[in-house]
Amino acid sequence: MKRLFLTIIAVIASASFLHAQNDVQKAAAEAAAALLEAPTQQEEVQKPNYWKQSATLDLGFNQTGLFSWAKGGYNTLALNTGILAQANYAKDLTSWTNKLNLKYGFLWSEDKKNLLQKNNDLIDFKSRLTYKSAKDSKWNFSASFDFLSQFTRSYDSYKQDENSGKWNGRLKSGFLSPATAEFGLGMEWIPSSWIKVNVAPLTGSFKICTIEDLRKNYGMKLKEEGLDSSIGDNYRSSLFQLGAKITMDFKARINDNFSYDTTLSLFTDYLSDPFNSNRVNWDNRISFHVAKYFKISLDTWLIYDPLVTIEGSRKVQFKEYFAISFTYTFAK
Repeated sequence: MKRLFLTIIAVIASASFLHAQNDVQKAAAEAAAALLEAPTQQEEVQKPNYWKQSATLDLGFNQTGLFSWAKGGYNTLALNTGILAQANYAKDLTSWTNKLNLKYGFLWSEDKKNLLQKNNDLIDFKSRLTYKSAKDSKWNFSASFDFLSQFTRSYDSYKQDENSGKWNGRLKSGFLSPATAEFGLGMEWIPSSWIKVNVAPLTGSFKICTIEDLRKNYGMKLKEEGLDSSIGDNYRSSLFQLGAKITMDFKARINDNFSYDTTLSLFTDYLSDPFNSNRVNWDNRISFHVAKYFKISLDTWLIYDPLVTIEGSRKVQFKEYFAISFTYTFAK
C-alpha cells in the first residue's frame, strides 16, 4: 500500500514538471517570435553635403620710423587687407564654383600729412556653372559670370593747396568707374586637375563708368555724334560688347606650403574690329607659407584694353603686389 502511494506521488510530480517545462518552452518561443517580428533600429544616415566653403583672411602691416637719420627719408605706415572666399558645389554631373577676391590697402607718409594714399583696391567675383557632357568626359557645358571693380576713388599727382592745406589729385578711378560685368556661354575643357580652359564664343561684356570725367578715358561712346568730346557728360555711362572669351586657369601645388595660380583671359569684340583689337587680362599669384599663420605672397596683374587711354594713348598696364602677411583660413 505504501509502495503504491509513493508511485502515485511520483507520477503526479513528473506530470507537473513536464507541464511547467512545456509552459517555459512556450513562453521562450513566444518571446523569440516577438523579438524577430520587432522592427530593427536603423542607424541615422548622414545626408551628403555637396558644398565646400572656405575663406582666407590676409592682414599685412609695415612701418618705418626715422629719428635724426642722416641719410634722410620719411616716416611711413602701410596697412593691407584681403579676403579670398570660395563656395563650390558638386553633385553628379553638375558643378558650380564661386570665388570672391577682395583687397584694400593704404599708406601714410610723413611728407604728405593728413593724407591717406590708396595702394591696393580690388573687387573680383567669378562664378561658373558647368554640366558634364558625359560621365567620363573632359568637356563640360558652361555658363560663367565675372565682375571686376574697386571700392573707392583713386588719385595721383597730388598737390597741396597753400591756403587750406588740403591735398588735391588727379582722379583716376572710383566705385563702378570702371566696372566690368561679363556673362558667357560655352564649353569647359579639363584635361587634368591643375588646368582648365573655358571657351565662351557667346559672351556679353557690359562696361560701366559712373564718373562723368572718366568716361572718355575708359572708352565710353558719345551720346550723339557731333557733341563736344571734351565734356564728360556728353559720353554714355555704359558700353555693351558682344564677343568671344577664352579663359585659361592653371594651378600648381608644389607642397602644402607653396602654390602658384595663374589666369589668362582673352576677349574679342564681334561688334568692333574683331580678332584684331583684343582685351587681355593676365593674373598671377604666388604664395609661400613660412609658418602656420604667416605667408609671403606676390601678385601681379597685366591688362591691355584697347578702349582705355592713359595720358592720351593706349598702353599695357602692369601692377605687382608683394606682401608678408598674417593669414588665417576658415574652412568647412
